[in-house]
Amino acid sequence: MSRREDYERRTEALLKPILDRLDFVLWDVEYVKEGADYYLRAYIDKEGGITIDDCVEVSRTLSDELDRENFIDDAYILEVSSPGLGRTLKKDKDFERSIGQSVDIKTYKAVEGHKEYSGTLISCNKDILELETGEGRIMIFNRSDIAKANLSIDF
Repeated sequence: MSRREDYERRTEALLKPILDRLDFVLWDVEYVKEGADYYLRAYIDKEGGITIDDCVEVSRTLSDELDRENFIDDAYILEVSSPGLGRTLKKDKDFERSIGQSVDIKTYKAVEGHKEYSGTLISCNKDILELETGEGRIMIFNRSDIAKANLSIDF
């Protein structure tokens, strides 16, 4: 396990009881280096959407826990936010909880002449996902062929 993966896993473990108490959902945790700075980002959600006050509360509580545990060696910036309307789908759990929702998919290589598809996510597993396009057509994609997947932003 890489250092990044360890930090993310341990942060998720610290977040779980905080979010359970507040009835929030953890969308993702990422530890990344951007330029000279490291960022530890937690993306949280709840029914009806996350507010700035929700992010502040989780950030303060998580910051205290991180200071107590002190397992991250680098100086880092902690950010807690909503994953946003067009949230990225990366992990199995992201895809699973998005079944029945509209998604946008970009593939690494053209599939039937196109690299971008939109539709309703019908089903998924660790290897494939099934998408119903706007024309009512069912398409099956290998997960390994998907460069990027996001929830669609429909207004």
